[in-house]
Amino acid sequence: MATVILVRHGRTTANASGLLAGRTPGVSLDQTGRDQAAVTGDRLAAVPLVGVVSSPLERCRQTAQLILDRQQGAPHAPIEADLNECDYGSWQNRTLADLAKDELWPVVQSQPSAVTFPGGESMAAMQARSVAAIRRHDAAFEAEHGPGAVWAAVSHGDIIKSVLADALGMHLDLFQRITVGPASVSIVHYGKGRPTVFATNTDAGDLSWLAASTAPGDAPVGGGAGHTAPPAQ
Repeated sequence: MATVILVRHGRTTANASGLLAGRTPGVSLDQTGRDQAAVTGDRLAAVPLVGVVSSPLERCRQTAQLILDRQQGAPHAPIEADLNECDYGSWQNRTLADLAKDELWPVVQSQPSAVTFPGGESMAAMQARSVAAIRRHDAAFEAEHGPGAVWAAVSHGDIIKSVLADALGMHLDLFQRITVGPASVSIVHYGKGRPTVFATNTDAGDLSWLAASTAPGDAPVGGGAGHTAPPAQ
């Protein structure tokens, strides 16, 4: 299969003020978020992406555009509704400090598989639709471009955490152990036998090795020799 780079959107005005924006329209990147996304775009410039798939929300589309601006050619750039933010229902537009007093908060922290947000969706449904979307696009890019294809999916913190939990074989109740920061990069390859997680929550480092990567086979016993970046042109 192909390799997907999971990118969280950069920091927003809501993130900076401690507000759970959810699916509220018009929440955009602040200057810090734009700078973060530009750095991520620069990191990915060394990787010829075959596609950049984005959540429909503005903050993700802005982040995706900053990645696309640094790519040569014209990668496929669809919007994917199933990578949208979790529907937090009545939790949306409340501060995190206020939500921490809600009786549902400790359940979100320790047993997210049992959580359905009031007036919104369950966290289990959120994971199911986001994982299905990632795997669907991954298979399509691999079918069109071959097993060496690399693409990016720009989405939200809880969405990416749930995708990583699935790839790591973790129960959803453990997904709060994963951190996904603004504009961070995580990398997953869906192999024939199992996914391989190359990185989680990185905000620096060379990614040019992905431009010359080949589909991994069995896991190397002892860890192997690691990745080799392509020679400088």
